[in-house]
Amino acid sequence: MGANSAAELRPPAPPGPVRWLKKNLFSTWYNSLLTVVAVVLIFVVLRGVITWVLFEADWTPIVSRPKLLAVGQYPSDQLWRVGLCLLVVAFMFGLSWRVWGGTVRTFSLGLAIFFGVLAFLPISLSKMGLELRLFFLAYPVTTFLGYQAGRTRVGRSRWVGLGWFLSFVLTIVLLAGVGGVSFLPQVPTGLWGGLLLTFLLALVGIVASFPIGVGLALGRQSSLPVVKGFSVLFIEVVRGVPLVTILFMASILMPLFLPEGVRVDRVLRAMLGMTLFSAAYMAENVRGGLQAIPLGQIEAAKAVGLSGFFTMALIVLPQALRLVIPTIVGQFIALFMDTTLALIVGLLELLAIGRAILESNVEWKLLNMEMFLFVALVFWIFNFSMSYASRRLESALGVGEHDLGILDRQATNQVEHPPDLVGRLANVAGLGVGFHCILAARSPML
Repeated sequence: MGANSAAELRPPAPPGPVRWLKKNLFSTWYNSLLTVVAVVLIFVVLRGVITWVLFEADWTPIVSRPKLLAVGQYPSDQLWRVGLCLLVVAFMFGLSWRVWGGTVRTFSLGLAIFFGVLAFLPISLSKMGLELRLFFLAYPVTTFLGYQAGRTRVGRSRWVGLGWFLSFVLTIVLLAGVGGVSFLPQVPTGLWGGLLLTFLLALVGIVASFPIGVGLALGRQSSLPVVKGFSVLFIEVVRGVPLVTILFMASILMPLFLPEGVRVDRVLRAMLGMTLFSAAYMAENVRGGLQAIPLGQIEAAKAVGLSGFFTMALIVLPQALRLVIPTIVGQFIALFMDTTLALIVGLLELLAIGRAILESNVEWKLLNMEMFLFVALVFWIFNFSMSYASRRLESALGVGEHDLGILDRQATNQVEHPPDLVGRLANVAGLGVGFHCILAARSPML
């Protein structure tokens, strides 16, 4: 009897491949027909794409101009700076892999394998010299060294965060150079281009627009009339005009308002325009998350004596940002794709460099498909990476799953047991005790 009960409670075995195919693809006659049509269509499309990519397409413009696509017109004798920046990033990825793991481990391994494969590509030494191959091999080695460094006292989250910040500052200093230093001469930003400029525009815009957007969202909900009015005016004005207008204003009109003799770099003006534009949309995304937080949590924080600053910083804002992770990452992806508009203000990012390469040779003017497909593939890789990181973060934080369960239980309780004043006060008191315990555990001062 006990054996039979255990057999009944045992979960069913997973279906085999034939059973799975029959259940999901050939369950009915019309599902079978759709499956056959889809397989034939996919086969025809893939055969045509693979045939064109391997045998018919001409990739000469891309293979013959890799430096322009990567760094634009950056001086060849100063390319060691770009290589050093990449090695610093490799070390930080290895260190983050050891400390944080998870998604960072996936990206670290992927980049290390990618550069390792590049080092052994069957390309002649005239197109890929020995020095470049050694640099590609140095990337996975540096990642491994960073991973080993994570085993020491350096392997703590606060030191890793500080290291990423310092690496960003070091990257800007290395690329721009320092005046008066012979071994690190200044390189005008007009020579920056290609993937390097695209990545810097997107990175600066993402890093800078996030805190500005959070500040504007908080300012829009402020009780101070001046702060609220400024935030509302900024958000509505910036969101009411296209990015092209913002870039023109930052590039052409802003120098007219500066004192005589003061000149802001072209790349810096483009970064400023993209940052302000993205910050306005970021503010609305964050404001949506702030409005989704139940009022009871704020009341519970006040019940344990938390000030308005600590209530917002420790309770409301973390939950609001957790709720709007998908929209925030969507805004980051849109900003990365909007970097192609920098061509309008004279900056040669990846797409502009690709078009310039095609125009430099008469024989390449008809190879638009190959060049644009390559640029699209690069953008897709970066965008997919951000989307993948977002999904992993949402899964780790339980975005959507836990919230839906709470809403279902709240709806059931409201139908079966209508809320009264005493019950609400009891809930607030319970939440207050819970937050007090959490804060006391985190900080003995409380």
